[in-house]
Amino acid sequence: MKIVVLDGYSLELGNGSPWEPLSAFAEWECWERTPADKTVERSAGADILITNKVVIGEKELAQLPDVKLIAVTAAGTNIVDHEAAGKRGIPVCNTPAYGTDSVAQHVFALILELCRRTSLHHASVVDGEWNRRGDFCYWLKPQMELTGKTLGIFGFGNLGQRVAEIGHAFKMNVIACARRPMDKPGYEPFEFVSREELFRRSDVISLHCPLTDDTRGLVCAETLAMMKPGSLLINTARGPVVNSHDAAEALKSGHLAGFGVDVLEQEPPREDDPLLSAPNTIITPHIAWATDGARGNIVKITLANIDAWRRGEPQNVVNKAYLKQA
Repeated sequence: MKIVVLDGYSLELGNGSPWEPLSAFAEWECWERTPADKTVERSAGADILITNKVVIGEKELAQLPDVKLIAVTAAGTNIVDHEAAGKRGIPVCNTPAYGTDSVAQHVFALILELCRRTSLHHASVVDGEWNRRGDFCYWLKPQMELTGKTLGIFGFGNLGQRVAEIGHAFKMNVIACARRPMDKPGYEPFEFVSREELFRRSDVISLHCPLTDDTRGLVCAETLAMMKPGSLLINTARGPVVNSHDAAEALKSGHLAGFGVDVLEQEPPREDDPLLSAPNTIITPHIAWATDGARGNIVKITLANIDAWRRGEPQNVVNKAYLKQA
């Protein structure tokens, strides 16, 4: 049996290859990155493909008759043609909930940076501004306290719930919009609200929804106009959930006081992406998931997925076409 890792660079942990345990299963090889025109060549003869962002579509699968399992080292699996894999009896397995704490903590790193502007003030001190002013303190931007503010969570899965718990620990009032009826968490104050009410009432909105036809462009001129003047927006979900042009306009007008974003409509961004020049915007390069702990979890879950498949009990299978046949 042969296993090929198509793009392993993002999971390197600094202590040798994290994929060494694959030796217990089969012969394996790991490519740091695989361009599209090399996917079939490098995957040839593989029984198992491990991919993060390398696309495996119907065209590729038609040329790879040996593939029996596709393991995606992410929660999202849109890079794989689910239907084509299922028709060939190939399960597509993902790595769910590997970085819940990491992403939730990054959400608050963005919120706190927008509230307190610590990096801005550090840079000004290093530049000598404190000495030039001569006062015992100064601030370059208004300092916002979270206590008593309303945190709106759009999407209340595992990640949204974890962000809500942290918000509660900061003594925020938490409201949430969920896709389906759920039990309330065991803390107060908390409310489930409609989409419109969440946009109207929140001082801080954090997005935690999947990208669907319903959520694409969710944050646009219409919904931004609903938000309180001076409110903050955080997006660690998917870039196209937010209309970048409309968000940039709201930031320029001052209606939106700050935008913390880890995902963009196009990654890496276009040179003319309006958010790159928008005021009061913090952009990080899709790193909310990327702590050592979360990356280690991805490897562990992927190895467990392969082992479960070998035992005839595939887990974390996401392609319905395969499940219908199983």
